[in-house]
This record gives sequence, structure tokens and C-alpha cells, in this order.
Amino acid sequence: MRYWIVVVSKDHIARGIEGGFMQANHGKEGPLKRMKAEDWVIVYSPKESYAGNEPLKAFTAIGQVADDKVYQHKMADDFIPFRRNINWFKSKETPIIPLINGLDFIKNKASWGYRFRFGFFEIPEDDFKLIHSEMVG
Repeated sequence: MRYWIVVVSKDHIARGIEGGFMQANHGKEGPLKRMKAEDWVIVYSPKESYAGNEPLKAFTAIGQVADDKVYQHKMADDFIPFRRNINWFKSKETPIIPLINGLDFIKNKASWGYRFRFGFFEIPEDDFKLIHSEMVG
């Protein structure tokens, strides 16, 4: 089992939670193909909305990959992103700032936001457990 973080604005992941899916890196297939059924995913939302500038800096969703299917879904004639089915869990929005010092995947605590610029990455199990305990209890 592996543990992933995907960076998605809060408004966009709300649609994913409602529909039972996720997209990564603007609909790219590659990151989604790295995931396997029962892997865990945590969503980090730097902003409230994709188009806006209101910062959030919080973990906003947590779930498990439902199956091994990567599929495309037509959202517009020129935008057919790849998706994965996710079983989302009830969780509370959790600010990242109080957790930074306890997260091993953030090597440079002063420049903690740098790690999230990649949009999708794997984290160690202990980091997952820390975030999970704050979000789900």
C-alpha cells in the first residue's frame, strides 16, 4: 500500500468528492497510473478556488483508491481528463501549518510549500498516519 498527496483547490476537490473521483495535474494520466487499488490519497488545497487567490493551506479530503481503472471523462470538447475512482471518507479540513514540523516529507521546513509545487507525490506511511489522525481522528 502506498500513500499519495495530490494538490487540488478546495472547489475542484468538492466536485471530485461528490462524484467519487479525482483528477491530478490538470487531468494527466501518468500520476493516476502510479496508484493502485486501496492506496490512500490525501488532498492538499493551497487555495479555496482554482480561479481565485484566497489562500487555504489545508488538507481538504482523504480517501482510498477504489479500483485499478484509469479512465477519461469528457468535460468539454477540448478537455477530456483522466480520472480515478476514489472512496472518500468523512474528514475535517486540517490546516497544514501546525503539522509541518512533524512531517518528514517536508525536508526544508522554512520553504515547506516547495514540495507541493509538483502537484502529486508519494509520502511515507508515518506522515500519512499523522495527517489521517488529524483529519479523521
